[in-house]
Amino acid sequence: MPSFGAMIFPTDTTMTPVDLARNVESRGLDSLWFPEHTHIPVSRKTPFPGGGDLPEWYWHAHDPFVALSAAAAVTERIKVGTGICLVIERDPITLAKECASLDVISNGRFILGIGAGWNQEEMENHGADYKNRWKIVREKVLAMKQIWTQDEAEFHGEFVDFDPIWSWPKPVQAGGPPVWMGANSKWVYDRVADYCDGWLPIGGPGSGGIEAMRAAMEKAGRDPDSLTLALFGAPMDEKQLEGRMGQGFTEFVFGLPQTGDPDKTLAVMDRVATLAEKFR
Repeated sequence: MPSFGAMIFPTDTTMTPVDLARNVESRGLDSLWFPEHTHIPVSRKTPFPGGGDLPEWYWHAHDPFVALSAAAAVTERIKVGTGICLVIERDPITLAKECASLDVISNGRFILGIGAGWNQEEMENHGADYKNRWKIVREKVLAMKQIWTQDEAEFHGEFVDFDPIWSWPKPVQAGGPPVWMGANSKWVYDRVADYCDGWLPIGGPGSGGIEAMRAAMEKAGRDPDSLTLALFGAPMDEKQLEGRMGQGFTEFVFGLPQTGDPDKTLAVMDRVATLAEKFR
């Protein structure tokens, strides 16, 4: 049975993470997702991929791990996920502990959606190497998996390097929280097959995307059917959803409006809940 969730930038003007989570769960939805930007450089040198001016909620968003912890604390059933976490801007040892802690607090309900991001100046403020961002993301994810699964974890790569360490708590989920990649490029297939458990493209894959992903999984010696296919920015259209399900997508995440009016947010949430009922 497909799963239906909601995504929003939780800010100081939207509904609180607690209210969002309670309403998502009470409506029978399955997940709640929060994105991440630690800040936005005032220079605005890197253009907004969506075109036009960058919406101000990009620099008003709560830290996703704090917000998701609040959401997890007031719910019992829904998954809580980062959509997405900018791994490139975070220390992997600290991030591994944040993820493990949230997984324990939520009793195994956390999903780590990841990406490398698009804002070069934002990354460089964190000391990140933009040119090598995907190589760094890979090493950080692999290092975190060591921390989640090994009592004395160590990792020795080009960008991440540490001798054996102790780090608890360990995640509730075996192997650690599922890692879903939120990207859609010609390189995404091999990256997902290399170190991820799911694929979270915005709006769906391009032509031949599903076939390319299955081929990459097989090339990596992995079962293509073991990969979770999740659609970010899912359309509120029954026929389009049926088509995506035919492609193999099982997780659907719908955007909520960035508004300070709770009634508008809840109205869209109700539409998603009504749509979800048609597939159950």
